[in-house]
Amino acid sequence: MAHDDSSGKDLAATSSGAGGLSLDRDLVPSKQVSGGLAVISDDNLPDPGLPPHRKRVTDQDPKKASTAQRQVYTLFYLSIAGSIFAIAAYMAFPINANDPGSVRLNTVFLGLGITLALMGIGLGAVHWAKTLMHDEEGIDIRHPVRSSDEVRARAVEIFHEGNVESGFGRRSLIRNSLIGALVAFPLPAVILFRGLGPQNEVPSELLSHTMWKAGARLTLDPSGLPIKASDVTLGSAFHIIPEGLNDAPDRLEQKAKAAVLLMRVNPADLNVSAGRESWNYDGIVAYSKICTHVGCPVALFEQQTHHLLCPCHQSTFDVNNECEVIFGPAKRPLPQLPITVDGEGYLIAQSDFHEPVGPSFWERS
Repeated sequence: MAHDDSSGKDLAATSSGAGGLSLDRDLVPSKQVSGGLAVISDDNLPDPGLPPHRKRVTDQDPKKASTAQRQVYTLFYLSIAGSIFAIAAYMAFPINANDPGSVRLNTVFLGLGITLALMGIGLGAVHWAKTLMHDEEGIDIRHPVRSSDEVRARAVEIFHEGNVESGFGRRSLIRNSLIGALVAFPLPAVILFRGLGPQNEVPSELLSHTMWKAGARLTLDPSGLPIKASDVTLGSAFHIIPEGLNDAPDRLEQKAKAAVLLMRVNPADLNVSAGRESWNYDGIVAYSKICTHVGCPVALFEQQTHHLLCPCHQSTFDVNNECEVIFGPAKRPLPQLPITVDGEGYLIAQSDFHEPVGPSFWERS
C-alpha cells in the first residue's frame, strides 16, 4: 500500500515473507536522511602526507644562526651566574631568628638567584631546540618490543645522527655552557641543605643536651607558666617547655630540642622498665615531642588508646609502654624526661633526657 507523508513524497511498503515491512529503496529520496540514521562508508581516505616544510630564518641565514647560538650560550652562562648569586646571597644575608627583616632579605635574593638559574637553563634549552636543532618532520614506525640486531644497530646510528643534527658535539660553546649550568645549578641546594645541619659539631652531642636540668620547672607552651601536678587531670595532655626558655637568646633552637608532651594516665596501666620506676609522678609522664623518624612535632594524643601520633608520617607511640613504636617508620621510642614535684606541688625535671632526642639517623654513641 502507498502512504502520502507530510512532505508529499511517496514511500512504498510491501509485505515481506515474514509478515514484516520493508522499504522500497528506489522510492526513498537519496539526498534526504533522517536524524536517526547513521551513514557508514567503506571508502579509504588517502594519506594527506606531511605539510610542506617551512625553513626557519636560522636555516637560511648563517648570521642569524650565529646570533641564535650566542643567545643560547649566553642564557646558559646567565644560569651559572644565577647559581653563584644564590650561593652568595645565602651567605651575604644570613637569617637571624630575632629579625624578620633578615628572613625577607634572604628569601628575596636567594629566590632571585635560583629563579635566574632555572630560567637560564629552561629558556636556553628551548631557544636552542627552536632555532638551531634539526628541523625536519619525520614519521616513526612502531616496532615489536624486541627489535632485530639490525634495528638496534640502527638505533645507535640514530643517536649519532641526533648528535650531529643537534650540534651538541659540534657547538662547543653551547655544550660547555650547558654542562656548566647543569653543574652549577644544584650547588645552591647543596649549600642550603648543608646550612640546615649543625656546623663543625657532632649532631649526637648537640641533641644529647637540652635546657632540661634537675629542678627545672615544667611550663606551658607558649605562655611559660609553671604547671602543678594537680592541674594535669586523667587523660589530659599539655605542650611543655623548660622554665626560662622564652628568655633564651637562641629560643627557637632550644625549643626544637626541649619541647615535651605531658600526659596523665592510670598508673596501673603503665608498664615501667627497671630503673625508670621514679621517672613518672602518679601516672604523669613526659616524653620528647620530637619524632624519632625525621623530627616532626608529635602533637596528637589519643585519650582512649593512650597513643601518640606523629602527623607527618603516622608514626604511632604507645604511652603505656614507654612510647614504644607500634606503627609507622620511626625506629625507636620517644625519649622520656624524668619528672617529679617540688615542695610547692609544681612539676619539675629530675634531669635532662638520658639519650639524644630527635631523628634516629643521627650518629649515636
